[in-house]
Amino acid sequence: MNVFLAGGAGVLGRRIVPLLVAEGHTVTATTRDESKAAMLCDLGATPVIADVYDADALTAALRESGADVVMHQLTDLSAGDLAANARIRTIGTRNLVDAALAAGVRRIVAQSISWMYEPGDDPAAEETPLDVHAPEPRRTSVAAVATLESAARELPEWVVLRYGMFYGTGTWFEPRGLRADQARSGTLVADADVMSFVHVDDAATAAVQALAWPSGPVNVCDDDPAPGRDWLPAFCRAVGAPEPPENGTQRNGFARGADNRYARKHLGWTPRYASWREGFAAWTGP
Repeated sequence: MNVFLAGGAGVLGRRIVPLLVAEGHTVTATTRDESKAAMLCDLGATPVIADVYDADALTAALRESGADVVMHQLTDLSAGDLAANARIRTIGTRNLVDAALAAGVRRIVAQSISWMYEPGDDPAAEETPLDVHAPEPRRTSVAAVATLESAARELPEWVVLRYGMFYGTGTWFEPRGLRADQARSGTLVADADVMSFVHVDDAATAAVQALAWPSGPVNVCDDDPAPGRDWLPAFCRAVGAPEPPENGTQRNGFARGADNRYARKHLGWTPRYASWREGFAAWTGP
């Protein structure tokens, strides 16, 4: 299969490329940074310097690649700018989907997130509606995710990967990451809000497997949704931070975690790290 990977040099992209190549796929991988082209070559991809906001250049690159499928792994989080990431989910996804349609591509695998569901008592399954009526500032993030997913559904075949919170090398949740710095400064609070995590290696494996999955959204997260009062102290210990302050027992209704049973039981995805507990404990891993 010929895969056009948008975001090939990102935290997930550089893990996905060698997995695709190992399975015999041909990979064209985009990056905005010319200095990362050599890395993509070393991983086995054909690099393309492309900006997702340049619609004409993106369409030309995708058409020239002869892609059978588009894989959307674009984010803009290196500076911690949530507005920039919302922009790439809306405008960037729109341009990528339009380019795919113009090139006659029938299938897309797109990155989404699993903490945009409406409030509830239990971890959310895929049929749970998105929280589109949330107050600001959450509403802007939910709207960007809903726009991304709606655009992906315009292709005849589509899989939306609703990832848990990434952790592992290169993410915010690792010893050199943004959240570790905040933990060491004491600004993260252990509360009752529930989070679902996924190790980035497991997220990459799911993306490759999704090439053969049926159309629809899929929660890609570990087996252990947990409140901050459980996972944050473990994270602090793993990154050498002091015990975090605690803040009550009241949970935000939308902070409910996500249910991964569909991916596990029906699609055969098995995460290497079934819980963040194992992943944090093995912090010196890949």
